[in-house]
Amino acid sequence: MLQKTIQARSKAIIEIDGLKFKDLNGDGKLNPYEDWRLPSAERAKDLIGRMNSREKAGMFILTDKPMGISVEKGEPTSHNGIISEVDKDHEVPVPKHEYPTSTLLNDFQLRHLIVRENAKPEDMTTYTNTIQEIAEASRLGIPVAIISNSKNENEDATFNAEQSIREFTTFPGTLGLAAMDDLALIEKFAEIGHEEFLANNIRKGYMYMVDTATDPRWFRTSGTFGENPDAISEIAEVIIPAFQGDQLNEASIAMTIKHFPGGGARENGFDPHYAEGKFNVYPTAGSLEKYHLPPFKAAIKHNPAAIMPYYAIPSEDKSVTPQAPLKGGFDEGVAFAYNKQFIQELLRDELGFKGYINSDTGVLGSMAWGVEDLSLTERVVKIMEAGTNVVSGTTDVDAFQEAIESGMVDEGRVNQLISQLLEPLFDLGLFENPYRDVDHAKAVTNTPEKQAIAYEAHQKSVVLLKNENNVLPLTADKLAGKKVYVELFTKLYSEKEMETRRRVGNTQNTDEINTALPKLISETFPELNLVDDYNEADIAILFVEPISGSYFEATPTYLDLQIHSETNVNLDKIKAIKAAVDQTIINVNFDLPFILENIEPLANGLTASFNTFLQAILDIILGKFNPTGKLPLTLPKNDAAVEVDEHGICASPNDVPGYDKELYMDRPYTYEDSQGNKYTYGFGLNYER
Repeated sequence: MLQKTIQARSKAIIEIDGLKFKDLNGDGKLNPYEDWRLPSAERAKDLIGRMNSREKAGMFILTDKPMGISVEKGEPTSHNGIISEVDKDHEVPVPKHEYPTSTLLNDFQLRHLIVRENAKPEDMTTYTNTIQEIAEASRLGIPVAIISNSKNENEDATFNAEQSIREFTTFPGTLGLAAMDDLALIEKFAEIGHEEFLANNIRKGYMYMVDTATDPRWFRTSGTFGENPDAISEIAEVIIPAFQGDQLNEASIAMTIKHFPGGGARENGFDPHYAEGKFNVYPTAGSLEKYHLPPFKAAIKHNPAAIMPYYAIPSEDKSVTPQAPLKGGFDEGVAFAYNKQFIQELLRDELGFKGYINSDTGVLGSMAWGVEDLSLTERVVKIMEAGTNVVSGTTDVDAFQEAIESGMVDEGRVNQLISQLLEPLFDLGLFENPYRDVDHAKAVTNTPEKQAIAYEAHQKSVVLLKNENNVLPLTADKLAGKKVYVELFTKLYSEKEMETRRRVGNTQNTDEINTALPKLISETFPELNLVDDYNEADIAILFVEPISGSYFEATPTYLDLQIHSETNVNLDKIKAIKAAVDQTIINVNFDLPFILENIEPLANGLTASFNTFLQAILDIILGKFNPTGKLPLTLPKNDAAVEVDEHGICASPNDVPGYDKELYMDRPYTYEDSQGNKYTYGFGLNYER
């Protein structure tokens, strides 16, 4: 039998029959849970029998905690500044108390921890190793599942990898990955992400969203792979094996696929991060089975370690029921994490999911939709009885301990849920070797070779929408003697959003990018004769980055999809530029399927991007790369296409993708440009050579 790699920092290593094992509980014996030769289920059963109620309660808790490098001057740390011991209240993005790391691990016995920072590999790996060292020193030596959201996608207007603040290799946003229409390149993306997560000792990913984007106003559309469930399914079937493999092992990144049963079925764009959006609505017969469940069925074929339910409540009143494969109505008016019908009956019994259920952040507190009248401990009992294994965004370990000790939840149920959490930790090899080499992490993270692959993805993510009189590409002959003006119309963020960004190390100032842009362009594209005043220019290249809505709070009215001052774009200036120059080339970055009626008529050439490097967009505009991207979303025609009547009913069904919406509407949905092209899913021009 091959020897497992054993690394210990706090506990002894013992040798039995010529093989090495870690003495995790320090009794000098080889106990079944310490024996890597045994099946994970057998090891978990033995360990559960040794755990006290506090240790069991801690297994159900998952929270985030900033690293030591993120503390403010004068705030407490330990382990030479690596670990934060900050103990204070926060008001944004949601009210919460931040406990010291030592309290989380040693008192609360927490064994699931989210790391959100954008940290250098040497800092990230040192931190994750230290967390595991602290956990190893505990009574039973149970390691920590260190978790992160995806780290390999761009979020902001960035010229190229050199200007990006991302420490991991930076691809376009997930909508951009979908726009590439290139599964082989998506597989390379996942392989790179896998290697970087593994090297940095982040062994579980909160990724990816396989939600089908069916409501155009949903703020989280930018995190999806678009609106086509078949395409999303294909992507899921490539990404999960690349990150995780079909079975967990020592080289796996455990995947958490989200948000079951699909968060796209919004009610006119409002999101369950706030009360106005707490319902999933299915006004169209058969929409759950046809549009929202297929990506989850595809994902389940590859045994993801976990699935995350969304915050929302399935609305009986606002839906056509039964929604197959359910046989009747929605049995419970509670959020999906509490909902036995969706977790046990649909996800486990019907779809055959075998992993564990990881709630979304905050379901016990500010987003406990449908169970607001229950006490905290009663919520804990209900969520455990529904089959949710680990609850994110809480430190309420006392409530879980009370539920366990009081017998409010059957002991067998408690142990089953914990076993489903422990088995992946055994499968990942964390009990034997929870550490990674810092120098290796530095060597393999964000290398020039990986950046080159990512840059190709940026180029392939750009969609050519309009090319009036073949104005594009702007080749040398078309630029001869011409002066060019460039401007970036950048995103603005609310203070609450900026606080959220600062907490993950993102303090990027887009105004600074705009100031630096002419110099960056001149150095990269010397063939462009740039001028500072658009009145002196012959050609204008404008990068338009509208933003609408907020993650944590509802807009006063329905979210705005027009491109104008209300969505942080100076439309009057764009009109003035159009009047002053001969040719206007506009790129629109799509976080949402924005309405183009204000912009498209002003553009001789029009491209679409999805958090794509500006340099890659210019490659398309200047003909250095022939555009191949295809729209991952259908763009609405006008406000009437998404109009909501006095009864709250949208003209376009909330639960149906854009390419099928007109099947259920009394008016057109899809935008049609001045050239007669319809901007529907899969549309994209190229240069005829």
